[in-house]
Amino acid sequence: MSKQNTETMAFKSDAVRKENIKQVLRLVKDVLEERGYNAVNQLSGYLISNDPAYISSFKNARSVIQSIERYEIIEELVRCYLDDGE
Repeated sequence: MSKQNTETMAFKSDAVRKENIKQVLRLVKDVLEERGYNAVNQLSGYLISNDPAYISSFKNARSVIQSIERYEIIEELVRCYLDDGE
């Protein structure tokens, strides 16, 4: 008789969330640059104002970035910035 694995697999949801944010920011950055925009300026404008018009709708970038709460993006950017400085 074979032994079945009935253990629950745990994964770090925080790591998944961070990776998702990173992927979304990279995708939006690439789309903005493809359209000729300064990605840092456009993303900063969006994060400061919460105005989605800063993000092009080209290749669905606007919808993609709005799939993540703005405060989560800001928190992750601050966390990465502060961790990098150590």
